[in-house]
Amino acid sequence: MAKRNPIILIHGLWNTASIFSFITSKLDDIGIEYFAPTLKHSYGMTSIIDLTYMLNELILDKYGLEKEIDVLGFSMGGIIGRYWIQKFNGYKRTRRFISIGSPHKGTLMAQLVPKYPFRGISEMKINSKFLKEIAKNDFFLDDVDCISFFTYWDLMVFPGWWTNLSLGEKISVKVYKHRNLVRDNFSVEKIIEKIIM
Repeated sequence: MAKRNPIILIHGLWNTASIFSFITSKLDDIGIEYFAPTLKHSYGMTSIIDLTYMLNELILDKYGLEKEIDVLGFSMGGIIGRYWIQKFNGYKRTRRFISIGSPHKGTLMAQLVPKYPFRGISEMKINSKFLKEIAKNDFFLDDVDCISFFTYWDLMVFPGWWTNLSLGEKISVKVYKHRNLVRDNFSVEKIIEKIIM
């Protein structure tokens, strides 16, 4: 198998890196290096901006400034990955960005959550200042191979098709729980296909 880029796996709110266990098992089998840090979301109180700073430090410690990588983000992790690509020169070194069930256009589930103390959750409100700002900077993704996975039956990021980036491939998978986007066997196989292509 041709050598592949290492892939950064970014988990979502109320998860740890263990949410990717089905994916990492497959990556181990085929010999693809991955880095799956656990970020401290503090139940949604930590800003996505601060989480991205934390992620950037971890990536720099692990891979330095220039090594080419791929990025995969689940749920809020996809927003963190998108912001990292835009704001931390990630676009210069990211070949592929896979976003899975991420509320790129916001989610109704966040609408009633107060900004204080839940800043991270409130940044995922529909039409939030934060989401509007990163939407303006999506031109940084123009040279990145972007893929969005979603399910129409997602009740955590609702409506489910709002998880799609405005550019790149969109792939619908038939699963009935948000977390099953990264745990259902069929969905995981489709994700692995895109990682290794």
